[in-house]
Amino acid sequence: MNSWLLVSTVVGSTVLGDLLQTIEMKRHGEIQNFHPRGLPKLFATLARKKFLVLGIFFMAISFFAFITLLETADLSFAVPVSAASLVLETILAKLVLKERVDARRWAGALLVLGGVVLLAQ
Repeated sequence: MNSWLLVSTVVGSTVLGDLLQTIEMKRHGEIQNFHPRGLPKLFATLARKKFLVLGIFFMAISFFAFITLLETADLSFAVPVSAASLVLETILAKLVLKERVDARRWAGALLVLGGVVLLAQ
């Protein structure tokens, strides 16, 4: 399989997984009760959260695509290029989640993007 197709799958599914999990965590709020007797109820509640379940599904796709990428490409390529998810997550944090993204984070995203472009050549 083409390495860049695997990279796209890893990056895309990582970004979708992180975005969906963040949306659901913001909807649900902070978990207050970690008492052992309350954990079954907590897990049952979390299992009904559609965005959370879908986010975990996309993270599993990302994991298996990354393992496949490691089988077909060098580690020195696979790990750095998979960091491209940080660039997309920064953009989506600003646009979709309406988070405040400071200049340092934009600069970091641009540096990562530059590194990915260098690896692509």
